[in-house]
Amino acid sequence: MDFIPYINFISRWLLFLAVTYKALKSKEKRWGLIATALFINALDIESYILEPLGVGIKPGAYEITSQLPGFLMATFLVWGGIQLKKERSEFKDVAYLGFFAVAAYIWIFLSATDFFDRFSHSFTIKLSFPYLAFGFSLIYIGYILRSYVVAKKSLEELFPWGLALLGAINLTYPVTRNIEWLVPIAFLLAAIFRFIAAVGALKFAIFPAKMAVFERPQKEHPTEIKGIFLFNSKKELKRNLPTFFSENVIMITRNPPKIDDLDNVLVYWLTKIESDTIKQDGKIYPISPAKIDILIDLLTRNLESGYNAIYVDGFEYLVVENGFESAAKFLFGLRDRVMSNDKALAVVLDPRTLDDRQMALLERELRLQ
Repeated sequence: MDFIPYINFISRWLLFLAVTYKALKSKEKRWGLIATALFINALDIESYILEPLGVGIKPGAYEITSQLPGFLMATFLVWGGIQLKKERSEFKDVAYLGFFAVAAYIWIFLSATDFFDRFSHSFTIKLSFPYLAFGFSLIYIGYILRSYVVAKKSLEELFPWGLALLGAINLTYPVTRNIEWLVPIAFLLAAIFRFIAAVGALKFAIFPAKMAVFERPQKEHPTEIKGIFLFNSKKELKRNLPTFFSENVIMITRNPPKIDDLDNVLVYWLTKIESDTIKQDGKIYPISPAKIDILIDLLTRNLESGYNAIYVDGFEYLVVENGFESAAKFLFGLRDRVMSNDKALAVVLDPRTLDDRQMALLERELRLQ
């Protein structure tokens, strides 16, 4: 059993590096927050791991310092989970995190006094709050990843499941840490769960699952409409570009058309309904609004495979779920890809849903052609 501390230590760094690769690749703050939490976990103040590595911890400091990683990791994981779900924190999210930070500080303050010493099993009590917070935060981030980020029924699912199982075993830490024969078993299981999560994270970061087929449309000579277009309604689009939907069109929409109306059309339906619960019929592909990084990659490959135009009428929903800044970046990135491929992009949005500054920015970037 002497090898378990080393295996556990290696698993921590492997999971951290897998998520860090995703953070560096995407350059998104949400992955940076999660990577930060896992870096703290890799350097966790845990005597079972550090002492075999020759790192000693002062006995008087251990009971206090061992609480800090749990609180810090929980904060960064929950913050990262919020960003994964909706990109921009709301006031209530900041209030919850602020309340947690204050509660964590009070807990550490009480631990530094003799407050908990009056109770039996004081060490277990001192660790209960930080490790409950850490455990539940891992389960939370696992839930967010599986619900909004990774592809179902693929190796990517190992990522959230590994984190959730790791969270579950950390919930037991305050009790199992004091059971000598159970300690190595618990740390070995934690290492296994980290390895599982790391495999899923690497699959997600390096080879994200394809969420749609990329077959070249059958129509060989579409009407050539090129450029960037911004309209207030679908009727206005049809009035100004009556042949637009005769193109090989990709639709990004909140309201998918009937299957019978989908000749030469590929539809990405923006919805939070799990994709494996929907009959797709090879034409409509449900995708979470939180997966805009995956969506932009899919659209790029679709343009390269033969589609000639993109229609977007779900921008307002992307704003609600991701914030205006992220939704606008998605739209501008899409514009650049359309222009570089000499294709067409038509965006339909209601100007009443945005303020004047936001609308002016979109009108400037999506110049009417």
